[in-house]
Amino acid sequence: VVIIGAGIAGLSAAHRLIQCGISNFRILEATDRPGGRIKTCWMADSIIEMGPQWISGASIANNVFTLAAQEGLLKPPLRRVVEDQGMYFTSDGRAIDIRLAQKAKLSFDALEAKAANLLFSEEPLPKKSMFQYFDDLIKKELLKFPETERYDAARLFYGFENSLKTKIGEDLTEVSSTAFGSLHELPGGDVVIPLGMGGLLAPLIRDLPNCALIYCKPVHSIRWGTAGPGNPRAVVRCCDGDDFPADYVIVTVPLGVLKKLSSTLFCPALPASKTIAIEKLGFGYVNKIFMEHKNPFWTGKTGGYRLAWSPQELREEDIWVHGVTSFERVPGSHKVIVATVSGRQAKMMENKSNAEVVKDLTNVLRQFVADSSIPQAASIMRSDWATNPNFYGSFTYISKDSSVGHIHDLKEPLPGNCNDIPPIILFAGEHTSPKYFATMHGARQSGIREADRIIALTRKLNGPPNKGPVC
Repeated sequence: VVIIGAGIAGLSAAHRLIQCGISNFRILEATDRPGGRIKTCWMADSIIEMGPQWISGASIANNVFTLAAQEGLLKPPLRRVVEDQGMYFTSDGRAIDIRLAQKAKLSFDALEAKAANLLFSEEPLPKKSMFQYFDDLIKKELLKFPETERYDAARLFYGFENSLKTKIGEDLTEVSSTAFGSLHELPGGDVVIPLGMGGLLAPLIRDLPNCALIYCKPVHSIRWGTAGPGNPRAVVRCCDGDDFPADYVIVTVPLGVLKKLSSTLFCPALPASKTIAIEKLGFGYVNKIFMEHKNPFWTGKTGGYRLAWSPQELREEDIWVHGVTSFERVPGSHKVIVATVSGRQAKMMENKSNAEVVKDLTNVLRQFVADSSIPQAASIMRSDWATNPNFYGSFTYISKDSSVGHIHDLKEPLPGNCNDIPPIILFAGEHTSPKYFATMHGARQSGIREADRIIALTRKLNGPPNKGPVC
C-alpha cells in the first residue's frame, strides 16, 4: 500500500492497517513534517495553532476526541472554547454597547440556525447564495430594533456575517444557502488541547514500521489500471524519480491540490464524475496572523477586539484587512494576540510582506479602538494555506454550484464497483467525508474508512489482489 500524504487522514489509515496486521506500506509526505493542516508552533510564551485550534464536538462520537482522551491529552476540567468574547468596535472608533451586541448575537444565531435547517425544510428551497439569503433576513431583523439602535445593530449583523466566513473560508456570495446545513455538527462543544493539536500525531506515528514514513517526497504521478503479468497494479512516481509499486494507493492530498494537479497527477485520467466534483466543490481560505507584543496593550480581562465593519467597507474586497474579523488573545499567553482573515482577502494577505502586514493590522486596531498609541507588534508568525503548493487552501465548502453528491463522487475508489477488478486508487481526506467535510474528525474517519476497505478486500481475497488489466 502507498499512502500519499501524512496528514491525519493518511496517518489514521496507516495506523488502522497496522492494527489489523498490514505493515507493508509507505507514506509519502511532500513536506518535512507530519500533520498536514495540523501545525502547532511556539511563539514567545505560548503554543499557537496555524491550522485547527480545537476539537469540534467533544464527545465519544468524535474519533479525534477519543484519540486525544486515550492519549491523555485532555485533563479535567476540559478547556472549553467560548466564542464571541470581547467588545465589538466600529471602524469610526466606537465600542458598541455590550447589551445591544448580546441581543443582536442572539438574533443572528437564530438566523444561522434557520439557514442550517433549510436543507431539511419541506418548503421550496430558495435559489440564493448564503449572502443573499442572510442579507434578506438581516434587513427584516433590523426592523425589530428601535431606530436608535438600528445603525449599530446593522454593524453587528454584518460583522457576524463576516465572521461566518471563517467557518467557510469564502465570501458568502459563493456559498449555497440550501447546503449550509450539510455539515453535521457533533455534540459536546469545542475543546482545546492545552499542549497543542500536534499531540494527536504521536499515537498515530509511534507504531509505524521503520522507514514507513518518508518526508520531502512530493509525488509527480500515479500510473494505475495497466497491470499485467509481472507488473504492479499501480506505480507512484515521485518528483525525484523514485518509483513505488503498489497494490493499493490511498490518495489523501487536499482538495486544493487536486484542483491544481489532478489533470496531470493521474494516468489514466480521472473519470468525469471526479473531475466535475473537484472543479465544482469549493476550497476556502482562512489564515491566522499571530503578533507578539513585548509590552501588551491589553489587560487580563480583555476578551478580544471584534470588528464591526460597515456593509460599504465589506464590499471593498480589494482591501485585504476588510477580511479581518477579530483580534483575540491567545489562551494562556500574556504577549500574543491573533488576527483571523478569511476568503480571498486571506490569499491577498499572503502576498504582503511581514512589515506591510504588521503596519496594516496596527492601523486597523488603532482605527477601531480609537487609540493611536497602540504599538506595532515586535514580531509575527502567519499561516499561508492559500498559496502553499502542498495545500492551496484550508478546507472544503459546498459552493453554489455543488452539492454533497459531489463529495460522494470524490470518495468512490477506482475502478468503481461495477468493475470486476478490486479497486486500486482510494481517496481520503476531509473533502471525501459527506457528513463531516472541513473537519479533523471527517479527515480521520475517511482514512480509517479506506484502510478498512483494504483490510476487507485482503480478507476476501486471502491476501494481495491478483494483477490483471482493467477493462
